[in-house]
Amino acid sequence: MTTSAPLIGIVMGSDSDWPVMEQAANMLDQLGIAYHATVASAHRTPERARAFAKGAEEGGYKAIIVGAGAAAHLGGVLAAEVNIPVIGVPIDSSPLKGMDALLATVQMPGGVPVACMAIGKAGAKNAGVFAAQIVAQSDPQVAARLVRYREEMAQQVARKAEALEARITAGG
Repeated sequence: MTTSAPLIGIVMGSDSDWPVMEQAANMLDQLGIAYHATVASAHRTPERARAFAKGAEEGGYKAIIVGAGAAAHLGGVLAAEVNIPVIGVPIDSSPLKGMDALLATVQMPGGVPVACMAIGKAGAKNAGVFAAQIVAQSDPQVAARLVRYREEMAQQVARKAEALEARITAGG
C-alpha cells in the first residue's frame, strides 16, 4: 500500500476473504494507488459497514471494492450509503461456489448500482484495474501507468506465443 491518502476502499465481509481480495490490493499497489482495506459485515456489523461507507465518501475515495460471499449483501449496503462507485467481487466461499454471491451482487434494484466483477481472484484483480480506470479519469499519472500495464500484458503474451511456437516447431 502506498503512503499517500487512500483513494480506494477495499472492504470484505470476513478476513477469510483476503486471499481473494488481495488480488485487488496487488493491482492497486502495482498501479501506485493508495487504498485502505478492512472487514465489515452487512449482517454481523451493519453499523460498521455504514460507517465505512460514509467515511470513504467523506474521505474523498474514488471507489469502493467490496468482496462478499454467500448472500453478498455488503456491496448493496455500501452502495445504498454513498454516491461513489461500488465494485462488487463475488467470493467463492459457499457450497454454491460463488454463484449465490454473483447473483446477489449483480441483481441490485434500479437506482442502487454495484458494478459486478467475475467470481473469485480474477474478479478481484479486475476490480483493482477497474478502480484504477476510475481514478485515471482525473489523474494522468495513473492513466499512464494503466497504459504501461496493458503494454506489458501484451508483451508477455507475445513472449509466451513465441516460446510455444518454438517448442511446437522443435517437435516438443
